[in-house]
Amino acid sequence: MKRLLIDFAHSLPKAELHLHLEGSLEPERMFMLAQRNQVTLPYSSTDELKAAYSFGNLQAFLDLYYQGMSVLITEQDFYDLTYDYLTRIHQDNVIHTEVFFDPQGHLERGIDFATQINGIYRALEDGQRHYGISFKLIMSFLRHLSEESAFETLELALPYLDKISGVGLDSSEKGHPPEKFARVFARAKALGLKVTVHAGEEGPPEYVWQALNTVKTDRVDHGNRSLEDPKLIQHLAEHRYTLTVCPLSNLKLCVIGSMDEHPIIRMLDQDLQATLNSDDPAYFGGYVNDNFTAVINALPLTHAHILTLVKNSFTGSWMTDEEKDAALQRLEKKVDEWRHTRFD
Repeated sequence: MKRLLIDFAHSLPKAELHLHLEGSLEPERMFMLAQRNQVTLPYSSTDELKAAYSFGNLQAFLDLYYQGMSVLITEQDFYDLTYDYLTRIHQDNVIHTEVFFDPQGHLERGIDFATQINGIYRALEDGQRHYGISFKLIMSFLRHLSEESAFETLELALPYLDKISGVGLDSSEKGHPPEKFARVFARAKALGLKVTVHAGEEGPPEYVWQALNTVKTDRVDHGNRSLEDPKLIQHLAEHRYTLTVCPLSNLKLCVIGSMDEHPIIRMLDQDLQATLNSDDPAYFGGYVNDNFTAVINALPLTHAHILTLVKNSFTGSWMTDEEKDAALQRLEKKVDEWRHTRFD
């Protein structure tokens, strides 16, 4: 039965709403770019690099994540990074993706904004043409930096707003509450950008409340610790906020002790609009379908749970209503092909 559920989940068209492009930099590509750009990495092989992917917490991961960025220098590097990701998710039947990039992490290294976004956006357009994967691009602010730095980055983005759909907030959550960035997000909203905030991963439920009430976020990235606050659960459910949940990331960063502790079923059973995503797949051991496999193997998920997660990925996206309807119709057509199969 597990195998049947996994095959069902894998076959469905789906959207991914929580993916950091820099976190999809596979070791093989990292070494290739290092050689191309004459960057010296502190690892002698991809196996040695992969062995370093043992994280005790979010900060330990981020230290390696920012180190990996060092190989991204030219517009072609950003193109290759992005197109690799699109090629990989095409195998998982992802038909729409909403991806983050971290411009401040590159600006600090002297890589200008145009180099980053032009390479990324050209790959996204090519991916849409070649694979039929629609997309939204989200510019993230690094919360361990100042709000002033975020404002400077937003200013650099102004000539490219036709390419950017929203802004996000990521990096070290502890000690960096969403309210720290209230003014810059207000400015982004005034410019017509959507907002999504990482909250409730390592930070407390109060950070989720701040994301909702102070920052006025449209979506919550992660949100696991929302389950500690019954009033917050009710608020999220009533207002249909989407949670972009990342199980393999949660396991790798020790947000949960084991996959059978993951709260995804509790989220769904409490009517939270949860979705499954990969976060930083090159570092955390899997893309979208790998995350479905992990939770199906560890938890008593049903056919209905899987279908809800996939539907939520479309309804929680920033596609137009017409695009959502078309995606849901495509999903329903695929489900019809499975209706002859019995699910418990």
